[in-house]
Amino acid sequence: MTVGGSFKPVAAAMILAALALPALAGQPTKIDFVDETIGAEPKSLVPVVGIWRIENDSGNKVLAVDGRQWKEGESSAGIADKARALYGERYAEFLDRVQAYAYFPYVIAPDIQDFTNGEITVRFQGLSGRIDQGAGILFNLKPNGNYLTVRANCLENNLVLWKFENGKRSSVKWVRNTPTATRQWHDLKVRIIGTKVEGYLDGKLYLEHTLAQPVSGRVGLWSKADSHVQFSDYTVTAAD
Repeated sequence: MTVGGSFKPVAAAMILAALALPALAGQPTKIDFVDETIGAEPKSLVPVVGIWRIENDSGNKVLAVDGRQWKEGESSAGIADKARALYGERYAEFLDRVQAYAYFPYVIAPDIQDFTNGEITVRFQGLSGRIDQGAGILFNLKPNGNYLTVRANCLENNLVLWKFENGKRSSVKWVRNTPTATRQWHDLKVRIIGTKVEGYLDGKLYLEHTLAQPVSGRVGLWSKADSHVQFSDYTVTAAD
């Protein structure tokens, strides 16, 4: 598989600098995109799979995933340098998995190396997508490419905890009848307490599940298929 695009050394340096700033327990890490450039890839989150860029929403800068232009199997531009900045000596392992299993678009928060307990929140609105309008919070991302995600979907009105493991996705917990109107902003929150996962939509607890193993890994945002979704106010608060 060929990976297109180029990745400037200065961009890699910015990611590495962010990695030197780990999130502190109880201190929220907030990403609001105000210092980003409209039309460009985000600097505050690292695109791994799919097309991610900064868009304008009524005068506010937001992050958008644009599945209308993305073809399944395409990783983001400059992925090798991004993987190296994120995972150091283990970048090749991560890169191999990304290139083999680039089924779902996602971005990673570079300055949070190991999230175990706490809350992750984001605002989102689905703009279009005939197959999906999926907006998810990704967590427990491992160097081998495995991860978990809690996602809402404006077309299906459900909240699902998905597991992506060894190149295969499977549902862990599925909750229906979660109203999620298209072209309206919604609040999505994941709360992790040890092995317990809670999923909230617009302030209401819908999803609860106990994992077999505690959460430990990187975090980010996730989407699917032809979704065109905007994200804002991404916040990670690590618990003590």
